Amino acid sequence: MFTLLKTILLLLNVIYFVVIAHIIMSWLISFQVLNLRQPLVYQIWDGLNRLLDPIYSRIRRFLPDTGALDLAPLAVLLILIVLRMAIVDNAATFAY
Repeated sequence: MFTLLKTILLLLNVIYFVVIAHIIMSWLISFQVLNLRQPLVYQIWDGLNRLLDPIYSRIRRFLPDTGALDLAPLAVLLILIVLRMAIVDNAATFAY
């Protein structure tokens, strides 16, 4: 059972770091440090958007419209942190 919990925690950590990478890359693109006309940058950006857009779109339904400020990545990060805390805090109950 612990192997399953560790696998779930690993998946949550991977999603967490992918969201962080997406946030950092969006900042770099908006401040024109990265240029989407470069093929590698565009492919990475497109891949991250394709991975995270299904998650973000579900959360955006519940969030208020804030214009240019997208709160979906922040909500995803908070949800991931809460899920990780819940799994770690209750891991002993799954042992039996």
